[in-house]
Amino acid sequence: MVSTYRLSARSLLETAAVDLQFTALRHHLLYQGTAVSHGEAASWRGSLPVLARDLADAGLGRVEVLLEHRLPLSSKRTDVVLAGVHPRTSRPSYLVVELKQWSRVTPWPDSTTLFDVDGARYRPSLHPSLQVRHYADYLRDFTLALGPARASLSGVAYLHNASDDGVAPLLASPEGIEAAPLYTGARRGRWLEFLAEHFADESGADAADLLLTSKIGPSKQLLAHAAAEIRDREQFQLLDEQEIAYRMVVEAVRRGRGASTKTAVIVTGGPGSGKSVIALSLLGQLWREGRSALHATGSRSFTQTLRKVAGHRSRETQQLFRYFNQFMDAIPNDLDVLVLDEAHRIRETSVDRYTRKEIRDRARPQIDELLAASRVPVFLLDEHQVVRPGESGTVDLIRKRAAALGIEVEHVDLNGQFRAGGSQVYVEWVLGLLGLEIVPGVGEVVHGEDDTGGAALPATWRGDDRYGLAVADSPHQLEAFLRDRLADGDSARITAGYCWPWSDPTPSGGLVPDVRIGEWSRPWNVKADRSVGDAPPSHLWATEPGGFEQVGCVYTAQGFEYDWNGLILGPDLVWRTDHWVAQREESRDPAFRGRNAVDAATFDRLIRNIYKVLLTRGMKGTVLYSTDPETQEMLRAVAPSLG
Repeated sequence: MVSTYRLSARSLLETAAVDLQFTALRHHLLYQGTAVSHGEAASWRGSLPVLARDLADAGLGRVEVLLEHRLPLSSKRTDVVLAGVHPRTSRPSYLVVELKQWSRVTPWPDSTTLFDVDGARYRPSLHPSLQVRHYADYLRDFTLALGPARASLSGVAYLHNASDDGVAPLLASPEGIEAAPLYTGARRGRWLEFLAEHFADESGADAADLLLTSKIGPSKQLLAHAAAEIRDREQFQLLDEQEIAYRMVVEAVRRGRGASTKTAVIVTGGPGSGKSVIALSLLGQLWREGRSALHATGSRSFTQTLRKVAGHRSRETQQLFRYFNQFMDAIPNDLDVLVLDEAHRIRETSVDRYTRKEIRDRARPQIDELLAASRVPVFLLDEHQVVRPGESGTVDLIRKRAAALGIEVEHVDLNGQFRAGGSQVYVEWVLGLLGLEIVPGVGEVVHGEDDTGGAALPATWRGDDRYGLAVADSPHQLEAFLRDRLADGDSARITAGYCWPWSDPTPSGGLVPDVRIGEWSRPWNVKADRSVGDAPPSHLWATEPGGFEQVGCVYTAQGFEYDWNGLILGPDLVWRTDHWVAQREESRDPAFRGRNAVDAATFDRLIRNIYKVLLTRGMKGTVLYSTDPETQEMLRAVAPSLG
């Protein structure tokens, strides 16, 4: 479904005067599921007739005008894309135009790129030249027909209501001037010359067709840059099943390029089995081959960290890391590969309470959207890491939906263990502790005389030279031990079950110490994208040094690892005599409260998965403490004391 409304500059001029185009444009966008505000409609009426007259006065009435053109794989829309023929090269020529009705701006304090605009709804506003530069770069990066040898593409900001004096701070901004040209109404003569430099007086219909029918995917230039980003970082050494999974995907991609069949590859493995290493290795190789490949997860923290790490020098590279819910309108098989990391976090649908009714009515299951988006969808998952209601990513679901859609499936299981210092013994002990899996000789339920009067307990930790496990007597002792590890040069974090309130920062900008156990207290990690004092933003809690001073929950810890892991078990999961009891009423997690409430059996399953995730974050060791006395006694009976 094409979401762009197009017409020639001459047609726009002829019909704008009688308001016909604005009504038609509004109806078109509504049909596409895009709500149109009164302010947006008023903006069209104020700017589009001016643009149409300018194109006519420049002798460019046959240039095609693409209104509200949506950027590929994004909900963002450009104001205008002009499509025509370049006067010197005779190749397709495109100009992304950001139209502003601004008349006066003032600089935002301590910034040369942010501005306060008279009458603007949101404050501050980005320099329009930077805004349109980003749009143009993004369009070039994800529209394969716009290769550098095939077409020219530029961006420009046009403030037709402004005088130079009124927007002088914009004209004086070095970053803005370097990003893209900016013309005011006072510079209309130069603006018309600029248009004539980009377009000949010829029909732009073919150029518009080329843009609107282009395949969507990362450009070769962007892929090469991304490949270099990963190649220049730490090299990944794949072992055994990791190498098998990697080669299965590469071969499936090569087969798929010349065949009409599709192949879905499922890679399963526990925490630390190398799923994300496989994902990044695949992306690096595929990008070096010039394949169109994207990475997606259902975890905001994980995606943001990957964008920072793998694309730390390139804003464009960061666009290759996406979320599961961004493929609702993807063109089927437009990508060669879609790597779906942490696929256990796939949800039933991509819609949420903010999704407009028009889109909600035609929504498909999220798994169908992800299977359709590429020739080779790759699912990397651990079914024991499903921790929220609505998460539905399982091997069975993927197989059933793939079969229904006629897609072949290949599956490889990673039975190696690379998290927890390579200690398979520890991971199996955790599964046995939580009753998630019975492992003969390690995780089996052991009967014997103990402090509970002979009741059955989980298996006793027998030790592993590669991994440390201990039970702290108090949160003070747990924290002191981890601080000593930090002093030794290791990394460490404290996590807890979501059993305490989670307050917003105070008016003075401080974090509230919500996690209180006796006299000990600490704040949760920051909720938002921005740091609070020395506390890093939520998605960087696990990787930035300041994160140790806050307690993390499963949603910020999942997908990450650090040397030493301190875990506080809250009253949402307690040991009673010979079994675990999940206490839903003790959870403060919004995912389980109110309208999100789940039945007791589902809560029991999810809360065990949550603690399984939290127990397996440490690479060198884990220190445990439970706020519940009976649970604490059980832990002391099966694991050594820290003291």
